Amino acid sequence: MAKLPARREIAFTIMDVARMLRTYADQRAREHGISRAQWTVLMRIDRTEGLKQSELADILDLQPISLTRLLDRLAENGLIERRPDPNDRRANRLYLLPAARPMLDELAGIGTDMMKTVLEGLDTKAVERMLGELDLVKDNLRAAIGRNANQPTDKKLAS
Repeated sequence: MAKLPARREIAFTIMDVARMLRTYADQRAREHGISRAQWTVLMRIDRTEGLKQSELADILDLQPISLTRLLDRLAENGLIERRPDPNDRRANRLYLLPAARPMLDELAGIGTDMMKTVLEGLDTKAVERMLGELDLVKDNLRAAIGRNANQPTDKKLAS
């Protein structure tokens, strides 16, 4: 089978790496009694406490009902709380509870250990360059998605 050109192969590689990283994160999170999805939610709330549930759903590209279930579980475990938005009665804002801090510290350690494994053999300069280039790819995708957001979606693939 012929190898695809590098400009096409990179998309498959990025998707494979993302899938494998999710699988590895799932395994590591399970070892510590949390799901990767819960880990992600906690980390996002830690980065931006006071975020609205709807904003978090958008950031994580989750359906609101899926996020609600994750938040319910985290709230039941005493890790987060929902507070009413003072400017919007329909909205809740999300905050960490003190019990979340030890969990976040543990998760940060797991993340550091994971990335040590994932990036083994790459020096700091290579990682920084890769990150910069992936940021450019992300910016290009964001712009393309924005341009295509208003395009009709009823085009069919030719049979």
